[in-house]
Amino acid sequence: MRKVLTVCLGNHCRSPFAALALARRGAAELEVRSAGLIGKWEGEPANEAMVAAARRLGLDLTAHHAQQITLEVLDWADIVLAMDTAVLETLRAICGEKNAEKLALYLNDRDVPDPMGKDQAVFNDCALLIEAGTALHVGRPDR
Repeated sequence: MRKVLTVCLGNHCRSPFAALALARRGAAELEVRSAGLIGKWEGEPANEAMVAAARRLGLDLTAHHAQQITLEVLDWADIVLAMDTAVLETLRAICGEKNAEKLALYLNDRDVPDPMGKDQAVFNDCALLIEAGTALHVGRPDR
């Protein structure tokens, strides 16, 4: 079973939803966790707008509580999927050589835009984009 870590800035919107969507699609082959670069929302539930967007897609994000990334969780993961290029660059600086080969963008060649501060429609679009991106990571032995 592959261990996948999704990472965004605060583990408040994108990465928890991505972890949930990946877990649903790849339940038989993935163990998924999420984390954020900053601890601003540590211990807090997911953003209410993302919870609503998840609900629209049949996913329940209400059990999520944000956590900040640690070296232990980086070591745990087989692959670390960053939600955007800025997060990926920060992860590269944090990881050093030991975990660098594990790092990738969630959508391979483009960012998942951060919906924070935007309206519900933007959160809904973000959730759809993330859910569609699960196909990039489920059913691929190299990922």
